[in-house]
Amino acid sequence: MRGRATIEDLYLVEDDGQAELIDGEIVVFGPTGAWPSSAAGAIRYSLLMHERVAGGGRSFGGTVAFVVRTPNERSFSPDAAWYTGPDTGMKFPEGAPPFAAEVRGENDYGVDAEARMAAKRDDYFAAGTQVVWDVDLLGDVVVSVYRPDCVEPEVFRRGETANAEPAVPGWTMPVDELFE
Repeated sequence: MRGRATIEDLYLVEDDGQAELIDGEIVVFGPTGAWPSSAAGAIRYSLLMHERVAGGGRSFGGTVAFVVRTPNERSFSPDAAWYTGPDTGMKFPEGAPPFAAEVRGENDYGVDAEARMAAKRDDYFAAGTQVVWDVDLLGDVVVSVYRPDCVEPEVFRRGETANAEPAVPGWTMPVDELFE
């Protein structure tokens, strides 16, 4: 019987998708479709432009793993993120990102998917993330903004401008850019 996977095992994953360490297991998420990939790229690009103008953090795309060192080591690999921790060079960033965006793919709908996404948000908040975006490209509500203390998310639709306060001060993004 193999032991629990570690962060060191995560470095050995050879896959083109995303991977996370969850409850001692490496979980690989395969590649995503065109719309979710494009939307995640738009978020990353918008964060990168904010980084260049305002500073205060770094933007990352979906292939980075943020390491949270707890008794149950955990990693997060959001589709886009804002990070304010130290530069770790070639190693995974240490600590949870203040902002994480999760863009739904075609398998992220239904009762089981909602439960998985809610549990992941709880994990983000327990690790110190301040804001999580749930991006639904098929719904009327496109961006649901969750914060640890909110009962209901703040919602943004097409034609509106979403934010990630207080995690990314001063940054906003028009929701319509997720569809360009």
